[in-house]
Amino acid sequence: MLIQNYQPFTSPPSMFQPLFRSIRRALRQNIVPGVILQAFALLIALSYFYIPATHIIFDTLAQLKQQAGWRYSAISTAIFGGLIPYLYLVASGRLRKMYFKVFLFYIVLWAEKGVEVDLFYQLQSYIFGDASDVQTVVKKVLFDQLIYSALWAAPGLAALYLWKDSGFKWSEFKVALNKEFLYIKIPTIVASNWLVWFPAVAVIYSMPPLLQIPLFNLVLCFFVLLITSLSAKE
Repeated sequence: MLIQNYQPFTSPPSMFQPLFRSIRRALRQNIVPGVILQAFALLIALSYFYIPATHIIFDTLAQLKQQAGWRYSAISTAIFGGLIPYLYLVASGRLRKMYFKVFLFYIVLWAEKGVEVDLFYQLQSYIFGDASDVQTVVKKVLFDQLIYSALWAAPGLAALYLWKDSGFKWSEFKVALNKEFLYIKIPTIVASNWLVWFPAVAVIYSMPPLLQIPLFNLVLCFFVLLITSLSAKE
């Protein structure tokens, strides 16, 4: 029996193709700031280990962190991750409306993130110890990037910034929270985050516990300003 109107089977376009294209594009865009960021973090660590004159600064930061505890983490991260990038956006003309709302968003978000990261670093110390040997640092980096960052930090920040970019309107936010955002943008952000932060957190975890948050703040601020500057034309 002949089969009428036979059409040869053709597989539909792979659902992963848009994701792979997005990841490749993001990696190309982030390779330069990633290398610069990693060099910056490494320079700070090397100055601590090999330039004794810098110990005055590092010791002061460690004492502040020890005395203020989580309050130091909240205030310093709000300044380096929120206030300084916010002032840059205002000064460069990138922010043209909702000044007060955006200011509160940056300050509150990064103050909370500072405390969250501080607690996470303490959890890492409790689980893996405070040693700076290669085995301990590798365990912390993998737990940081594959669990905390990939499943919580990066997706959570992406969603919060999407809410901000939606004008803090839940109706627009729910529309923007579509399949493309969930299945394309978030995996792309996670992959880009790995490129930039895998080596950076390795440097951070090689430092003494009291200096990990101060170094995280400096790297975070430098990264945000660099990304904002490089994306100024977009």
